[in-house]
Amino acid sequence: MDLPLFPLADDPGSSFLELVRRAGLLAPTPTADAAALLPITHGTTVVAIRYADGVVMAGDRRATSGNLIAHRAIEKVFAADRHSGVAIAGAAGPAMDMVKLFQLQLEHYEKVEGNELSLEGKANQLSQMVRNHLPAAMQGLAVVPLFAGYDVRRNLGRLFQYDVTGGRYEESNFASTGSGSLHAGTVIKLGFREGLTASEALDLAIHALFQAADEDSATGGPDRVRGIFPTMATITADGFERIDELDIARRFDELLDRLAEIQATRRVPETDANLGGTSS
Repeated sequence: MDLPLFPLADDPGSSFLELVRRAGLLAPTPTADAAALLPITHGTTVVAIRYADGVVMAGDRRATSGNLIAHRAIEKVFAADRHSGVAIAGAAGPAMDMVKLFQLQLEHYEKVEGNELSLEGKANQLSQMVRNHLPAAMQGLAVVPLFAGYDVRRNLGRLFQYDVTGGRYEESNFASTGSGSLHAGTVIKLGFREGLTASEALDLAIHALFQAADEDSATGGPDRVRGIFPTMATITADGFERIDELDIARRFDELLDRLAEIQATRRVPETDANLGGTSS
């Protein structure tokens, strides 16, 4: 296969997405309601939390198709490049394709320009991809990602939320999307404070996903039988780093112990509950 050639006035430059579009390689847009015709697999809850040294990203592992569990161990948090990550919610197939194209675009830009794209530019690039996906979203294949990273120019972590139209919104402290985002976001809002450490941010994300799974059937909780736990990562000046599953399992055990202790203090002893009459 020969590489496509473009006249100077029509050169796509460092944008891989423009190169794909002008070469006619984009997938066709559905012309019918795909969600009504086919069992579409959907990813659910993902969160991002800013802390002192960067950003934590986390996502549960469950994917659903209607009222069925389609997959129990799907990955929803990915490295976009060294200093940024993207988490997916929505139609799983198009979301994964979007992530791969996004990763390729950032790599392509760096090779052509010789420099890493700014974090603001990465967020804008993903916004354009979401906007271009709108026709498919109108057919039931919506993709709503989270984007976060470490801004090496400002020396701080930043995070961005999107809507199906490609609207890009920078959040100050945390963001969540997916079917369990309301519950997860509430837990993070109540537990967030300035200057969180990495360990505290990880524990807060775990608590948020646990409570989301408790309220939302599409969000998967920790599965001790199969050894399935959320995907978690930190993004700092040192780059994107996945958290080891053994560490995540330990943190979940500590969370369950704390919740069990709280529940025990709230439980009224049966002997006290059955006492009646007046005191002498």
